Amino acid sequence: MTVAVVTDSTGSLASADAEREGITVVPLQVIIGAEVHVEGTSVTADMIAEALASFVPVNTSRPSPEELLGAYERLAAQGVDEIVSVHLSARMSGTFESAELAAKQASVPVTVVDSTQVGIATGFAAGRAARVVAAGGTALEAADAARRAGESSTALIYVDTLEYLRRGGRVGAAAALIGSALSVKPLLTIADGIVQPLERVRTQSKALARLGALTVEAARACGDEGFDIGVQHLANEQAAQQVADRLAHDLGLDGVPVDEVGAVIGAHVGPGTVAVSVTPR
Repeated sequence: MTVAVVTDSTGSLASADAEREGITVVPLQVIIGAEVHVEGTSVTADMIAEALASFVPVNTSRPSPEELLGAYERLAAQGVDEIVSVHLSARMSGTFESAELAAKQASVPVTVVDSTQVGIATGFAAGRAARVVAAGGTALEAADAARRAGESSTALIYVDTLEYLRRGGRVGAAAALIGSALSVKPLLTIADGIVQPLERVRTQSKALARLGALTVEAARACGDEGFDIGVQHLANEQAAQQVADRLAHDLGLDGVPVDEVGAVIGAHVGPGTVAVSVTPR
């Protein structure tokens, strides 16, 4: 039985990494003003940051069931017998629902997995599934590995303001008001598939230091089996690199990857964001 892995573009997988792992990536869309862009193709994080800073409306759109079905059928035509489709949290996007609808119409069995995460934690979950498949595992085993990876991941997010999350309906208006009124720099996490407040810190430097300390705790809790880790940012590369360098030092690593956050997630978290994901192996 040949098993393939599909995920969506919010998983922040570089095309070279996706190709190496044999993962098919289905893109989401970003609408800047009246222009529709495809994530990973015609839009960059810099474009998102510039639009948000200029108060140009930015919205995002899930892939349609037809788009996901098209990806499944192309794989089936290539001889794939089963598919594992791993996606960002169902509580934050309709992508999972689109995948479920497409799976019902696919000519081969498709197991849809809610990673309960966003960003590179979703990418790590898809990578887990791909490695199980590469080792000869079944679709069921690959789906289980992806599900466990997402559920055991720690995602920590620093944002300059909660305003962009409030606009997208990802955090309550009251939380945004409190953060703005008290000039608080919020630390957030992903829990139960949604963005939730973790701590409130007064300055960016203290918030990023706390972000690093919490990440070290999460990484060390993974034990001897190790972990995957990555730092993402939107228009805040210097701070992200400083966090990554400190993490590498504290965790005894040669380095920690730093990348720009994907356009879709960037549209919701806003410029200045620094996020870290840790997924146990």
